[in-house]
Amino acid sequence: MVERAFAVLDIDPGIANAIQACNSVLQVKFPVEIRGQVEVFTGWRAVHSTHRLPSKGGIRYAPIVNQDEVEALAALMTYKCAIVDVPFGGSKGGLLIDPSKYDRDEMHRITRRFARELARKGFLSPATNVPAPDMGTGQREMAWIADTYKHLFPEDINYAGCVTGKPVAHGGI
Repeated sequence: MVERAFAVLDIDPGIANAIQACNSVLQVKFPVEIRGQVEVFTGWRAVHSTHRLPSKGGIRYAPIVNQDEVEALAALMTYKCAIVDVPFGGSKGGLLIDPSKYDRDEMHRITRRFARELARKGFLSPATNVPAPDMGTGQREMAWIADTYKHLFPEDINYAGCVTGKPVAHGGI
């Protein structure tokens, strides 16, 4: 889709490559004990652009998500924000998981661990990288992520801004 747009716009190939590439991509693998067994989960967070901060984009939980998809969706988020002049860069996250296979407590532990991995590596912050709900996630997961961030960075008075899509009772709108 982007390559077709670049061809129509007759953009220099070097500039097109720069516009299309993600600035950074984090892949994390982390263990969580589930029903007496250790499972290792794989997740990604791609930052396409930081030309405007914070970079913004959802986190999806899906059994078919992969790094290429996360990078493409991060780029799309940048383009969408730029087209309507919303002051955010684009990012996107994904966790390779089938949420229907886990109960609420298990999803809670998995989500908190994923959030901890993202925050400790600088891919979750109200100033630089703000996730939102996407496929397989919602208010519940955003509240867990915000709470995890708050506990990791208690001095950050803007902690509630580390995600959007929180329940109203937890600072959402």
